[in-house]
Amino acid sequence: MTGEVARKVMYLSPVGTSDFDDVFAEMAREYKLPGTEVHVTSLKPEDGRFTHIEFRSYETVVSTGIVRAARAAQKEGFDALAIGCFYDTALLDAREVSGDMVVTAPCVASLEIASSISNRFGIIVGRRKWVHQMNSTVQQNGMGSHLTRFYHVELGVNEFQVDHDRTNRLLIEAGQRAVEEDYAESVILGCTLEIGFFKKLSEVLGVPVIDPAIAAFKRAEYAAVLKRQCGWIPSRRWSCEAPPEEELAKVGVIDDSDVFGNRIVVEA
Repeated sequence: MTGEVARKVMYLSPVGTSDFDDVFAEMAREYKLPGTEVHVTSLKPEDGRFTHIEFRSYETVVSTGIVRAARAAQKEGFDALAIGCFYDTALLDAREVSGDMVVTAPCVASLEIASSISNRFGIIVGRRKWVHQMNSTVQQNGMGSHLTRFYHVELGVNEFQVDHDRTNRLLIEAGQRAVEEDYAESVILGCTLEIGFFKKLSEVLGVPVIDPAIAAFKRAEYAAVLKRQCGWIPSRRWSCEAPPEEELAKVGVIDDSDVFGNRIVVEA
């Protein structure tokens, strides 16, 4: 990378707590390419002091922070940003104000990867509550015919971390239903237990298991590579049209760059 400017990718944890930032930073250190600088960020507590956003009401609260974060990252010169929630919260909204920066999120990234390595995939999720919204994302991205079904284990985001042995067992059982009963050829995790667990689950199930956090990060990084090498930058026409700059300047709140509550930089 001598003489080249490092690719810059941001991984945004869309909650107002830094509790998970170290985990995502470790993920970035392990899986990033040489020459990629990664910033792991989270929102300020006043933007939503949540440890999860599995309720639509929580999503609504943090969506403004996500949009502002995308705008701030674009102004800082990032090539790509990944929004770290499998609901893909505020993804299309963030893209509108992200200029030439690529924005992606775990569900859409996982779908793209799963469909490239298998014809049929299953998705393991925490609670039945999540299925309706996540299924809408699958359908919106044209992947409904590839989905076997959702397999819920009735654990909320915080409950995933209470008893790892129990969580592991429930995820394995759900994965076995997907592969052995519904013939899924790959499995997507709708929530991350711990970085690296997907490898253990893949060994048990005998099919690829996709970790959504890694998928979102690597898809963002790949977009940054394509942007640099091929000049493939986001379109801002038609449905992707951005708000006028003069209007954004007049509104003001979207351009408030003081949005990040925490930041960990993983050097290139």
